[in-house]
Amino acid sequence: MPLPNKDEARQLLEQHVSDEYQRHHALMVATAMEGYANLFQQDAQLWYVTGLLHDIDFEQHPETHPRESLRWFREWNYPEELIHAVEAHAYGYNGFATLPQTKLAAALLACDEISGIFYAYRKLNPVRYGEMKPSSIKKKLKEPAFAAKVDRRTIHLGCEHLGVSIDDHVANLVRFFAGLG
Repeated sequence: MPLPNKDEARQLLEQHVSDEYQRHHALMVATAMEGYANLFQQDAQLWYVTGLLHDIDFEQHPETHPRESLRWFREWNYPEELIHAVEAHAYGYNGFATLPQTKLAAALLACDEISGIFYAYRKLNPVRYGEMKPSSIKKKLKEPAFAAKVDRRTIHLGCEHLGVSIDDHVANLVRFFAGLG
């Protein structure tokens, strides 16, 4: 199976993920990844699909995530760059120790967890993503009790490997998420 287009990737997501939050999270990460692909003049479809499918096995296999999805992606002959990115996004969890070696992997690591900060902020402040103030998001990022399960360490590691400051990263995401509502 070649790399799916956006519609095929959405169908795969819906087939494997029933939780509405997890689907929204996948869309947020895919949107962020596509934004970075365009910023870095990379393959927007590859980056979007990587973001959309990065947690495809999480709902059914949280204790071993992303082991199952990596196996599926290999069976489906997805690009090695996607496989590496999904493996690296699990850095520090479930025995995974792969650091990001590509911009794609670094972007996924930088975008995955921080989307939880944006989501939690929106739950408390009914404002559109694109209307959020970067300073407000950065303030919440510094508060360990806010969205406490969000791993800030991996966000910073991803930004470091991506070569983007946390300030620029948050501002970029506000801009990228504007179309999500």
